[in-house]
Amino acid sequence: MILKINEHIELKSIQLRDAPEIFNVIDSERETLRRWLPFIDATLTVADTEQYIQSIESSPLSSRDLVFVIRYQGVFAGLIGLKNRDLNNKRAEIGYWLSKVFQKKGLVTDSIKALIRLAFEKMDIHRIQIKCAVNNIQSKNIPRRLNFILEGIERDGELLADGIYTDLEVYSFLNKKR
Repeated sequence: MILKINEHIELKSIQLRDAPEIFNVIDSERETLRRWLPFIDATLTVADTEQYIQSIESSPLSSRDLVFVIRYQGVFAGLIGLKNRDLNNKRAEIGYWLSKVFQKKGLVTDSIKALIRLAFEKMDIHRIQIKCAVNNIQSKNIPRRLNFILEGIERDGELLADGIYTDLEVYSFLNKKR
């Protein structure tokens, strides 16, 4: 699946052939990314990234995470996806990460808008949530900017790479057209 966001940004369903590009960004920005992304320390080779992609592809379609490569002017910029889909309760979570080179260009904000449209209009999703570490200011500014509602704090919601738990702010956005 390809979602054309604008003349510069495109979301494309993740594929095995994306693994080298994804790994190269992870490897070259390891210290920056690992602050908020616990999986970075376990991603040591291209094969680790391939294994991640294969785990997505082998999941049942009905519950599979929908992970997209973000491309900015054709260049890999990061990943975004609808994860933890719960079709019975018509909800999903959006997760994302972006190379530092492409931050502060609106890529994630615009990509989230497109995923919201996809989820609400094509997938019959009613609720979308985003979780952000309480100290990750850049990340939590995104749901705020998009008028998500802060519902509360998930205490010790994620174990970070340094073995320290962080609290997560939980934001939600509801499909008001239902």
